[in-house]
Amino acid sequence: MSENDDQPTVPGATPEPQPPGHEGPMALPPQDPTLQFGVPPAGFGVPPVGGYEAPPPFGDQYGAPPAATPPADGWRGRLRSASGFQRGLLVGVAFALVIGLGVWLANSGGSSPAASSGPSANPNFTFPNPSPGQVGANPSPSETGKKKKGKSGKTAAGGGPIPAYTPGGPQPAVVAAASLPGVTSADPSVTCPAATVNVSTADQLTQALAAAQPGTVIQLADGTYSGNFSGTAVGTADQPVFLCGGSGAVLDGGSRDTSGGYVFHLDNAAYWRLVGFTVQDGQKGVVLDHTDFTVIQGLTVQHLGDEGIHLREFSDDDLVLNNTVTDTGSLNPKFGEGIYIGTAQSNWCTYTACQQDYSNNNVIRGNTISKTTAENVDIKEGTTGGALIGNSFDGSSFSPKGATGWVNAKGNDYLIKGNTGHNSSQDGFQTHQILSGWGQDNVFEGNTAVVNGPGYGFHFTPVNGNVWTCDNTVQGAGAGNGNIPCAAAP
Repeated sequence: MSENDDQPTVPGATPEPQPPGHEGPMALPPQDPTLQFGVPPAGFGVPPVGGYEAPPPFGDQYGAPPAATPPADGWRGRLRSASGFQRGLLVGVAFALVIGLGVWLANSGGSSPAASSGPSANPNFTFPNPSPGQVGANPSPSETGKKKKGKSGKTAAGGGPIPAYTPGGPQPAVVAAASLPGVTSADPSVTCPAATVNVSTADQLTQALAAAQPGTVIQLADGTYSGNFSGTAVGTADQPVFLCGGSGAVLDGGSRDTSGGYVFHLDNAAYWRLVGFTVQDGQKGVVLDHTDFTVIQGLTVQHLGDEGIHLREFSDDDLVLNNTVTDTGSLNPKFGEGIYIGTAQSNWCTYTACQQDYSNNNVIRGNTISKTTAENVDIKEGTTGGALIGNSFDGSSFSPKGATGWVNAKGNDYLIKGNTGHNSSQDGFQTHQILSGWGQDNVFEGNTAVVNGPGYGFHFTPVNGNVWTCDNTVQGAGAGNGNIPCAAAP
């Protein structure tokens, strides 16, 4: 689940009452029935053109013809004999036609309807969306012009029309994953270099984090570091910032309720390496906000009020590798996810200035996630192009209000491959659409789903181009392997 997955109800528009005097159409003065726009008057003497047949005489339709005899000199005489109101009406209609034609030409660039590039002329045409700052405006994944505090803007992956799944073809999810080192590398793990700073107390750790710069390597001695800790340094690809320790180095928030806060928080940072230590006893474990190109590796994250690891607020290109996440959600079972990517649409105005949370291209690989009250991994609407590879899931501790599947994919173009799940209260792998345009085109390949529950191994609601391939294995799913047939494996 999310902080709040419920969608607000937008009340329907109510027509405004008409002011007095506008309850119905305006009554016009009687007009000359022989004055017909676009139809030659009787006796005008114009022969039929292109199959046109003149209407029958007035007497055949409406009874006796009008008493007045039409002037013998045609339309000029009719115009001269028209009343002032009729002449004014003609001038007004002509003026409106000229103005309307000018506006149409200005908006269309002077092109004719046949030359336009509308939906009927171009099958790949997509209507433009409102700006992503408008919550509920169905922002498109292609709207990726985000800015990050203290860093230059980046272009996120994803967007554009999504082709149908083709076995072995260039699937967007597969293509996106193939560009991520965390997926393509046989061993993407990092090794801590020699320490530049050694710490053994909470105060020393706080000072070292505040002073960190590219190339800093902080080594934690075994022991308990009580409090909440944060980093904001921006490393580089060549000189990341390291925080390293063994599992005996324990960062402890002191409480699983709101007073426990975020045990470790990276905010507006980049190129960090968090390796080996333990994070426990806070409201949330490890939270990344505005943080890119960071590796969270080999941590033990446990005993938390809400979620274990959260990538949020435009955090891109991060790798969550070989961690153990367990015992989450003791404060609020609905929020007890193991690993959480993005932000629920209902909280975009709280965390991302009412923009969709573009936390894209993140890789979740080789993690062991269990005893979570909500999903083992929750992928939010607004996120695109990440991957879940080779993780181990267990849903034995799901809360009825927290989760009904190990993975809930509400983003787009994720590759979910080679994972193993055991025990669920309902389904194994799920997709959902919380917001129009999201929860689609995700690919599930080579997973093992031992559901031991009443639902499906793969349950897509709605289908939205999501695919599970026939190389997945499903056991113990009471409703069946999937709510749609599997697709040929690539």
